Amino acid sequence: MTTAADKLAQYSRIGLWIGLAILLAAPFIGLYPIFMMTALCFAMFACAFNLLLGFTGLLSFGHAAYLGAAAYATGWLVRSAHLPPELGVLAGMAVAGLCGLAVGLIAIRRQGIYFAMVTLAMAQMIYFVFLQAPFTGGEDGLQGVPRGKLFGLIPLENDKVMYYVVLAVFVAVFLFIIRIVHSPYGQVLKAIRENEPRAVSLGYDVDRYKLLAFVLSTTLAGLAGSMKVVAVGFATLTDAHWALSGEVVLMTLLGGMGTFAGPVIGAFTIIGLQNFLADQVGSWINVIIGAIFVVCVVAFRRGFVGELIAWQQRRKGL
Repeated sequence: MTTAADKLAQYSRIGLWIGLAILLAAPFIGLYPIFMMTALCFAMFACAFNLLLGFTGLLSFGHAAYLGAAAYATGWLVRSAHLPPELGVLAGMAVAGLCGLAVGLIAIRRQGIYFAMVTLAMAQMIYFVFLQAPFTGGEDGLQGVPRGKLFGLIPLENDKVMYYVVLAVFVAVFLFIIRIVHSPYGQVLKAIRENEPRAVSLGYDVDRYKLLAFVLSTTLAGLAGSMKVVAVGFATLTDAHWALSGEVVLMTLLGGMGTFAGPVIGAFTIIGLQNFLADQVGSWINVIIGAIFVVCVVAFRRGFVGELIAWQQRRKGL
C-alpha cells in the first residue's frame, strides 16, 4: 500500500527529473549558455552553503572567500602555470578546503552570532589578501583565463560542451550532498542542528563533526568557484566580497533552507533577476531583490520549496 510519505517522495523525484530535463535541453530552447553556466555554478555554491546552514545549523557570513580563493587559484594556475583545467579545478578545491580548515579550527568552537562574526572577519582578511596580492590583478581581477581541453581531449572552448561539463559537475555535487545528508554522518549533523547538547550527551564529538561539515562545504564552494572561472574566463574581487556571502544566504533562504532543490531554485532566481532586470532598472535591482526577500521572510518563511513541501504534507495529512 502506497503511503502519503511515499507519494510525496515520488512527487519530489518527478520534480527533480523534470528539472534535469529542462537543464539538459537548455542550450536548445534559447537559454544563453554563459548565463546557465553561471547560474549552475552559483547553484553549486548555494547547495554547498546549505549543507552547512540547512543541515548543520551553522551560519557562515564569509563563504564567498572560499569561492573566490578557488577561483583565483584555478585561474592563475590555468593561465600562468599552464595547468590543464581538471588539475586547476582540483587545486582550487584544495586551496578552498585548506582555507576552510584553517578558519574552521578557529571558528568552530564558537556558536551562533559569534561563529558568524569569526567567519566574516576571517573572510575579510582573505579578501584583502586578494586585493593586495600581485598575482590577482587587484581591482582589475584575473582576466583571460583559457578553458583549454578537459583531459586533453574535450574542447571546452565550445560553449555547449562547456555547459554540459558544468552541468555534469553540478549533478555530481547535488547527488553527493544528498548522499551525505542521508548517511549516518548526515543524521548526526541534523541531530546537532536540532539539539546540540543532546548530541553531546549521546557521546558525539560535535566539534569534529561540525569541522568536517565546514571543510566539506568550503571545498564544494571552491569547486563552484573553480568551475565558474573556467567557464567565464575571469575572476574578480566580487567573487570574494562579503556581499556575495550575503547573497548566498538569500539564495538558500529564498529557495528553502534544509531542502535539496531549494538552494538551486533560489540561485537561479537571484542570478536571473540580476541578469535580466539589471539593464532595465539599474541599481534598483537591489531594492527589488530586498523586497522579494522581505516578502519571503514574512509570507514564505520556509522558502519556495519548503512551503511547497509543507503544503503537500498538509494536503496528504502527514
